[in-house]
Amino acid sequence: MKISILRNITSICLLLMSVTLVSAKTAKVPISIAGITLGSAVTSYPNIIESNFMKQVVVTDWHGFRKGVISYGICLNIDTILKIDMKYEDKSKRFYKTLLKKIKAEYGEPDVWSGDSFGLKYVWKWDFVDKNNNRVTLKLQYNGKDSNETIGNMIKLSYPGKIADERRCFMEMCHQKKKNLDAIHLKELKRSDWSHLIPESQK
Repeated sequence: MKISILRNITSICLLLMSVTLVSAKTAKVPISIAGITLGSAVTSYPNIIESNFMKQVVVTDWHGFRKGVISYGICLNIDTILKIDMKYEDKSKRFYKTLLKKIKAEYGEPDVWSGDSFGLKYVWKWDFVDKNNNRVTLKLQYNGKDSNETIGNMIKLSYPGKIADERRCFMEMCHQKKKNLDAIHLKELKRSDWSHLIPESQK
């Protein structure tokens, strides 16, 4: 009797699994939104201007850092590095304290504390002006628990003024390119219906 019941349960489970697999394979799969399709060539959308006001490249296993993101300009400061975000290999809080001590010894006390009040994230910020009168910011960050951000130690260097200028230049470039489109084309780009607002499935 028990063997018969077990066989029936096994048969039902296998049947449910097969139905699930079949339905997963035959169900609609959303791959498009706003007329842009996953897997298609980005060059097939001539109205896309640029990815952002800065482009990024990545380095890994780099002189004691596990990863780094380097952002550079594409408009006013073409190919000029404006922001460097580097993640240390050592993720420990102890290493963070050592880093903080060494940076303080080299550059003085930080100007701003921008961490949280819960002890999850420690962020100290320094402000400088370089020999070319460019504002430079340095941030040292430790994150031990906040899963929404990089866990471990991170250091950031940036030119905030140049980044703001780059953003303005990029927005002006976008505006200019938009002005160059004819009225009919602009009207078509603005046209919207549910086929644009809801993901479309594979044909």
